[in-house]
Amino acid sequence: MDFNMKKLASDAGIFFTRAVQFTEEKFGQAEKTELDASFENLLARADSTKNWTEKILRQTEVLLQPNPSARVEEFLYEKLDRKVPSRVTNGELLAQYMAEAASELGPTTPYGKTLIKVSEAEKRLGAAERDFIHTASINFLTPLRNFLEGDWKTISKERRLLQNRRLDLDVCKARLKKAKAAEAKAACEGDTVPDFQETRPRNYILSASASALWNDEVDKSEQELRVAQTEFDRQAEVTRLLLEGISSTHVNHLRCLHEFVESQTTYYAQCYRHMLDLQKQLGRFPGTFVGTTEPASPPLSSTSPTTTAATMPMEPSVAGQAPPGEAALCLEEVAPPASGTRKARVLYDYEAADSSELALLADELITVYSLPGMDPDWLIGERGNKKGKVPVTYLELLS
Repeated sequence: MDFNMKKLASDAGIFFTRAVQFTEEKFGQAEKTELDASFENLLARADSTKNWTEKILRQTEVLLQPNPSARVEEFLYEKLDRKVPSRVTNGELLAQYMAEAASELGPTTPYGKTLIKVSEAEKRLGAAERDFIHTASINFLTPLRNFLEGDWKTISKERRLLQNRRLDLDVCKARLKKAKAAEAKAACEGDTVPDFQETRPRNYILSASASALWNDEVDKSEQELRVAQTEFDRQAEVTRLLLEGISSTHVNHLRCLHEFVESQTTYYAQCYRHMLDLQKQLGRFPGTFVGTTEPASPPLSSTSPTTTAATMPMEPSVAGQAPPGEAALCLEEVAPPASGTRKARVLYDYEAADSSELALLADELITVYSLPGMDPDWLIGERGNKKGKVPVTYLELLS
């Protein structure tokens, strides 16, 4: 290869003088050109923006994909410019297992039927999670990543160039200072009138020659200083403009943050709607969870117009209402059928949500029967003189 030895030697010399200047500054042996306070504030704000953007980006990636191995795999695919393969979400995988369990354990049994219903809901939750991850990645992660890999790299490059220009400027200042000191010393020595009776008046001639040489050196150093000062000022202005652009970056990140919140609101609204539908299918309504009779807290609704379509209407609490077809049913007036009653063993404790239901204790035996038009997920249960509705999923029907 054809090397330009002169340019290589010149670059090596510049690098060496910068290294010497930087080292002397660190040890306090050389003066350093300080930037003005407003410029330092811009630098500090830019560094803070970069650091917090990195932390927010990394933690959002953890939120969207908790599996570190999957994150590494996606990172490698991105670096190789290859499409990331579609991955099944945890909800979809759980739905698959539940559906397979129902198929093997019996899809017509109470447990099997419930598994199928829950698996369908989990599948919908997994699909909603997939949409949320996709939307958040495009609208939030991508702009943050573009800033770090694009704008910030440009700012860092110009800052390094500004640092080199400052070192060159300080080297020129130090060189000019030394040249002026040497010129003054030579001038003082040259002011002494020589004694021509001496056999060797050579010192006076050498002093006059040195003074002229140092005059040339001072002129050269001043010229180099003017050039270095011009380049430093130009680079400082370029860097300042880039640093002032951080304000625009904040505005852009603010917009992306709003979009992230909207997508997250949509996601949780969809999850709530799917789970509410599942509760209705299982005959369990908000406020009737086992172990508590307190009403469920109503979800927060979003007032943003972009989430109107995704926010479901809040239905009134239906705790205590009977399933369809039984609203007007008075259990005290219902007589058990002459045939069709069965014994059932209670699988789990069940706390009645209202007076129409019968509280159950695990492993106790009760008599159960069904009525025409009754929800198949519910039966009428009797224990002594007590009577009430009981969920089928809490029972094991005996022969």
